[in-house]
Amino acid sequence: MCAVVTKFFEYGPKEIEALSAADPVLGDFMSRRGQVERVIIPELFPALVHAIVGQLISVKAVQTIWSRMQAAFGDIRPERLAAASADEIQRCGITMKKALCIHRIATQVASGEFDLEGLRSLPDAEVAAKMTVLPGIGVWTAEMLLMNCLERPDIVSWGDIAIRRGIMNLYGLPALTKEQFEQYRRRYSPYGSVASIYLWEISFPQNG
Repeated sequence: MCAVVTKFFEYGPKEIEALSAADPVLGDFMSRRGQVERVIIPELFPALVHAIVGQLISVKAVQTIWSRMQAAFGDIRPERLAAASADEIQRCGITMKKALCIHRIATQVASGEFDLEGLRSLPDAEVAAKMTVLPGIGVWTAEMLLMNCLERPDIVSWGDIAIRRGIMNLYGLPALTKEQFEQYRRRYSPYGSVASIYLWEISFPQNG
């Protein structure tokens, strides 16, 4: 069985320097931490399945389930998962609700009912709008696909608890309102995705 292809999110001195100028506190952390390698999945369908698996569970649990799925289904193609049953998908360790969502989406993509590859040419907001009509897909999952597959440069997800925790830890905040979050998101723009990579690192330093 072939494994799912991965790569690192591409960024460099341009993004680091711009973020450091816009936010010296974040810049100081980035300088001390150095380059953080964020693994992404450049193929849309396996990246989407990975994002669904990752909804509301820990990073460690995602890794375990993802390994089982690759062992069971290979390189995670829509045709393969459409041909499988929801029970087979669920046996990899996810909820039946997620298994049904993955199976339905695989069926729509395999049949051509949903043009997943067509998302590549659309702006961020349109990608999110099209994705959230799919079963089990909300804004967070769409944002994870935008960043962790399409490498869109300016994604900072309010729906990601680790991102919010990273902001609170970085700036010593006891709580974070949506208004405060939006102020930081605008400050990080247009390189919010790189800021997110470091905010995740602040939340999960043991993964660095």
